[in-house]
Amino acid sequence: MPAYCLFENVEISDLSRLEDYKRDVAPTVERFGGRYVVLGGRVDRMEGDWAPRFLVMIEFPELERAHAWYGSPEYAELKRLRLSAGRFNAVFIEGL
Repeated sequence: MPAYCLFENVEISDLSRLEDYKRDVAPTVERFGGRYVVLGGRVDRMEGDWAPRFLVMIEFPELERAHAWYGSPEYAELKRLRLSAGRFNAVFIEGL
């Protein structure tokens, strides 16, 4: 069953660090079988009061692969870099 990692960029405080992250993260995602399905773009709120500014969604073949990527040594330094660049929300979702 596929799984999705949904990240919301809430506030960016260091754009250059985030650019470094973006440059290097894709190969780590691919090594764990992931692929980007959303990378920014227009968001039209239809219900509720959630107003995300920039969303990123990555699809993995299964939830275990998503967790393996997020906790991997390959991603550890990149995760620290991203977290030093701003504030983010993240959830993992098991899908269909």
